[in-house]
Amino acid sequence: MAKGLKIAINMGGGDAPGLNAVTEAVVLSAFNRNWEVYGIKNSYEGLLDTDEIIRLTPEKVWHISSLGGTILGTTNKGNPFAMPITNIAGETEIRDVSDKVVENFKRLRLDCLIAVGGDGSLKIAYDLYKKGIPVIGVPKTIDNDLAATVATFGFDTAVSIATEAIDRLHPTAKSHDRVMVVEVMGRHAGWIALNSGISGEADVILIPEIPFDLDRICDSIMGLELQGQRYAIVVAAEGASPKGGGRIDKGKGEMGRQDVVLGGIGDFVAREISARTGKDTRSLVLGHLQRGGSPTTFDRLLSIRFGAAAVRLIAEDKFGSMVALDPPNIKAVPLEEVISGGLKGVPLEGDTVRTARDVGICFGD
Repeated sequence: MAKGLKIAINMGGGDAPGLNAVTEAVVLSAFNRNWEVYGIKNSYEGLLDTDEIIRLTPEKVWHISSLGGTILGTTNKGNPFAMPITNIAGETEIRDVSDKVVENFKRLRLDCLIAVGGDGSLKIAYDLYKKGIPVIGVPKTIDNDLAATVATFGFDTAVSIATEAIDRLHPTAKSHDRVMVVEVMGRHAGWIALNSGISGEADVILIPEIPFDLDRICDSIMGLELQGQRYAIVVAAEGASPKGGGRIDKGKGEMGRQDVVLGGIGDFVAREISARTGKDTRSLVLGHLQRGGSPTTFDRLLSIRFGAAAVRLIAEDKFGSMVALDPPNIKAVPLEEVISGGLKGVPLEGDTVRTARDVGICFGD
C-alpha cells in the first residue's frame, strides 16, 4: 500500500443509530484511497489518553452498518475546552486541555479529524479547527435540529421507534378508557413528537415551539368523549413547556455541562390531566429506547453517504466544513455557518403542523 493520509474519526454527544454506518463508510472510502484510519475512543478523551486510539481496517468494520450504538464509544462530557479533572486532593475542577489535544493530534502525525456529532460536538470541532486541527464535520442528532442540513441520521429511526410505541398504546388505552401520555426526546425542537404523533394518530402533541395551555388540552380530551372516544393519546416532547411556566427538568447536569437534564414533562401533564378531568391517566417515557437498535434504511443510507462524502471533502482539502444533506445531493457547509446558523425548530406555519391541525390534533394552544 502506498503511503497516504492518516485520518482520525471520533463521536461526540449522545449515541444515534447510524454511527457505525458512518464509521464503516469512512474506513472503506479511505482504504480505497490508500489512507489509514484511526478511531478515537470516547470522543476527545481518546486524544488525551492516546492508548484509546485504535487502527481501523476494513476487516474491523465490515458489515457493522446495521448495528446500533458505536464501536468507538461516545460521551457528552468530553469537551476538551471544559474538561472535568480530578486533582491530587480528590477535588474535581474544570480545565481547558485543548492544547494537549492539539499537541497529541500533531504528535501522532494525523492529517485530519472527522468529527461526528450534534451542535455541541461540532462547536468543539470548530474550535479545534481554529487551533490548527484540520476538521471535517458529520452531523448527528436524533432531534433533527441542525439548521445547516435537511436531515440528520438517527432521526428517522427515533421517529419509527416512537411511532411503533404509540401504535402499541392505542389498544391498551382503548381497553381501559385511559389517557396515555408518551414522553419522547426533543430538547429544543419537536420534530420527533410531531412526526411520530401524526403517524401514530395521537390526539394531542406538545412541542417546545408551542407553549401549551392545560385547560385547552383537557377540553380537547373531553371533547373526544362527545364523539364516542373515551381514551386519548398525548405525545409530549421533553422540552415542551406550559404557558407562563418554565420547562420541566431534573436540575443541572454533571459537572462540566451547563445544560439542564430534561425529563418529567410526561408525568407532569399526566397528573394535571387526571386532576382536571378525573380520567385514569398514565405516562410513559420512551427515553433511550429511541436511540437504540438498528438504523432504518433511510438512516443507514444517509450515514453511509455522509461518511463517504466526508472522505471526499478531505481529498478536496475542504477542511473546516461539515457534510450536509441538500436533496438530492450531499454538500459541504462551512462549520462557521453551522455554528452560527443555530437550531432548526418546527415551522409553525409549515405543512406538517397545518396537516396535524386539519385532522384535529390539539397542540394545547
